[in-house]
Amino acid sequence: MTGKRYSEARKSIDLKKSYSLEEAMDLLKNTSKEKFDAGIEVHIKLGIDPKKGEQMVRGTIVLPHSVGKSKIIAAFVESNLEKEAKDAGADIVGSEELIKEIKTSGKINFDIAIATPSMMPKLAQIAKILGPKGLMPNPKSETVTPHIKKAIEELKKGKTTFKNDDTGNIHQLIGRVSLDKGQLLENFNVFIEAVNKVKPSSSKGVYLRNVVVCSTMGPGIKVGM
Repeated sequence: MTGKRYSEARKSIDLKKSYSLEEAMDLLKNTSKEKFDAGIEVHIKLGIDPKKGEQMVRGTIVLPHSVGKSKIIAAFVESNLEKEAKDAGADIVGSEELIKEIKTSGKINFDIAIATPSMMPKLAQIAKILGPKGLMPNPKSETVTPHIKKAIEELKKGKTTFKNDDTGNIHQLIGRVSLDKGQLLENFNVFIEAVNKVKPSSSKGVYLRNVVVCSTMGPGIKVGM
């Protein structure tokens, strides 16, 4: 969005006001001036101490309506499970040879990595490559599992992981401007419900301190929760 289009969109929004969710979605769709199918994002300031490990907020969701972004999935599995992984929809499938290839080249051409538990010790060889990119399979994000077929099928449907950043915020893509308002509302509510479900027991006071929605390059709209 250019400076001029951003300024035009900004004029329609009162930054001091908290809008109802329906009002916010109407504003988003009416003020999105991007020349492409912009993403709709939710940004939440959480009432947690991100320095405390026990207050880490992490979870998974499958949004009911597609965000229109297909991700490339790599499955690290034993040879006898390779066909099952491919049939389920994994884009890249392999075991030791795939690990060796990544270790040698340092190149990654996938968005999500999934693995069976027995493959995890072998993946340690490329942990320094996958880790910094947030691609190391993890039981908490359900990307380490013996149920490869089910896991891949869910990922293909749009299952995604969310977690707080170092400042206690969560950022999540929940749709595209092309979705109708009802679909965006459903996706938003599924996401908020998932965040509430994983509230740390040690988190005190207001949990969802600030909730803002915006289009990819548009101004933020505060949502009253």
